[in-house]
Amino acid sequence: MTIIFRRGFIAGICLLVSVGVYLVWLYRPEHQVRLHTENFLRGIDGRNWELVASFIADDYHDQWNNDRIRLVERMREGFRWVHHTRITAPNAAVQVDMPRAMWIGKIILYSSDDGVMEVLDERINKLPSLFELEWRRFSGKPWDWKLARVTNRRFEIPADVP
Repeated sequence: MTIIFRRGFIAGICLLVSVGVYLVWLYRPEHQVRLHTENFLRGIDGRNWELVASFIADDYHDQWNNDRIRLVERMREGFRWVHHTRITAPNAAVQVDMPRAMWIGKIILYSSDDGVMEVLDERINKLPSLFELEWRRFSGKPWDWKLARVTNRRFEIPADVP
């Protein structure tokens, strides 16, 4: 073997190992659930309802009796009145028990409208309990996660809200 071929072979092996390590890291269930949650919240923030719906499982159901269609409709209607928003979710934890994973964290909404901000602070931002987003992997593909359920025992939707 020539020295140039040997160096090229070793460089190729190093490159393959590096790509392999990166893919293993990228497709870890915990990392995928964090990415899916960030993209889901970013879709809500950007009012991209088709993207938001693509993250929600067909059999979604939550404590407020929302199914997939009703959840997207309610978010669309609710965010119609909230302008210039920003959604953050600092210091969230992810617990994986395949094929399910729980994202647990505080969700904070900001708005440029002071009147709306008071309501957001009162109803969402100051909640003492955390939101729990249950994600479920639907196939053998490591990126095929869908939102199956959202809970927060202290978050209430008023009865007069359709």
